[in-house]
Amino acid sequence: MLRGSMERTFAMIKPDGVRRGLTSEILARIQRKGYRVVGLKQMVITRETAEAHYGEHSERPFFGELVDFITGGPVVAIALEGENAIAGWRSMMGATNPASAAPGTIRADFATTMGENVTHGSDSSESAARELGLFFAQGELLD
Repeated sequence: MLRGSMERTFAMIKPDGVRRGLTSEILARIQRKGYRVVGLKQMVITRETAEAHYGEHSERPFFGELVDFITGGPVVAIALEGENAIAGWRSMMGATNPASAAPGTIRADFATTMGENVTHGSDSSESAARELGLFFAQGELLD
């Protein structure tokens, strides 16, 4: 049971991050920050799951590219738990455009383009619940 400002959020290391061997570095940063990893798996996302995951962008011109990219190789799906984990993880990632990301953030340090920006994080408690449900089945997360 979560108390106070403890939250769970969904994080992902995208195919470019996995392909470039950044998984252990990103996981180490998460743990050094004090977040608890309560779910972790490497997987290739199905097209159906990718379309559901990026559903809010379905009418945008870049939707097909997003789906193609995220299904183009393995990702690491992560369930994080910690105090203010949603905002904290988003802050650790940095701005979507790596050219605008603050020094020391994951995207400033590792991302190459807006399209290949290494990580994803839920932007609200509602999207965290939805995304955790998409990527982790009942009983897969630690208590």
